[in-house]
Amino acid sequence: MKKTLLLVVIFVLVAGQVAFAENIKVGIVDLMKALNESDTGKKAKGELETMIKAKQSVLDQKGKEIEKLKADIEKQSSILSAEAKKAKEDDLEKSLREYQRLVTDSQNEVKKKEGELTGGILKEIRAIVDKMGEDGGYTIILENVDGVVLFSKKDIDLTSVVIKKYNESKAKNKK
Repeated sequence: MKKTLLLVVIFVLVAGQVAFAENIKVGIVDLMKALNESDTGKKAKGELETMIKAKQSVLDQKGKEIEKLKADIEKQSSILSAEAKKAKEDDLEKSLREYQRLVTDSQNEVKKKEGELTGGILKEIRAIVDKMGEDGGYTIILENVDGVVLFSKKDIDLTSVVIKKYNESKAKNKK
């Protein structure tokens, strides 16, 4: 009964939309492309890459220290006393735990920084999309995330217009 009622409601809605199809205006925006290709987004991406390189450098150095410690233990294992060997192995385990903690902390810092840098940009881009929707008389503007929209005509993709308007708005704010 409920399924039949649901099907009837869907049919009525679809039939109603088809009858008024000439009044529907649809747009599509790829927010990630807009973020990555906007001037501010490129700057944020550069800052993030710089931070990642610095973190990776520290991690690489710590990793080399651990490898050196492992190699020392292997080389000296035959001449070390059981106590000295255990102390070196404990140092190695401690260094490994510190390294893993450093990796986790670095990843969390990068994620946090990415959220700080991109969150505001995405909010501003969404505001531009809202304004374009209102001013342009759009019925709906969809976000094309990970290929959710399998096909659309290129003339309804508003991404490049959004990027242009966003860059212009940021340029006005700088003046």
